[in-house]
Amino acid sequence: MKTISHISEVVVRFSEVDSLLIVWHGHYVRYFEDAREAFGLAYGIHYLDVHRAGYSTPIVKVHCDYKGSVKYGDTAVIEATYFDSDAAKLIFNFVIRNKSNNEIIATGETVQVFLDSNKELCLLIPPFFTDWKKKNGIQ
Repeated sequence: MKTISHISEVVVRFSEVDSLLIVWHGHYVRYFEDAREAFGLAYGIHYLDVHRAGYSTPIVKVHCDYKGSVKYGDTAVIEATYFDSDAAKLIFNFVIRNKSNNEIIATGETVQVFLDSNKELCLLIPPFFTDWKKKNGIQ
């Protein structure tokens, strides 16, 4: 199975922490989203690229395993790895680490499907995405 990865960073903001100054658990999923968006910008498959092609890619599954925590002012390093699939979907795995000590904070996965302009589920990989895979050496 072919993969490609991208690494991005987020400095933990005050609005993301609880009264103990650690990141509230729900924000780790937001960090996954930030990493997916950075991946898309880096590899030419940004949400706006998908939209311009006439598709959308809603999340149908999200999973997060919490291993530790980051706190206000820490830098979270998020690695987003795309896993190729024969199905019309996007599978990303994530590893979030604390930049200061490389400790794994969380791991997770998201799955997105393709909907066409009529919001119908695509059973076949859209042609623009097949082209993207070829361009990036995935297919």
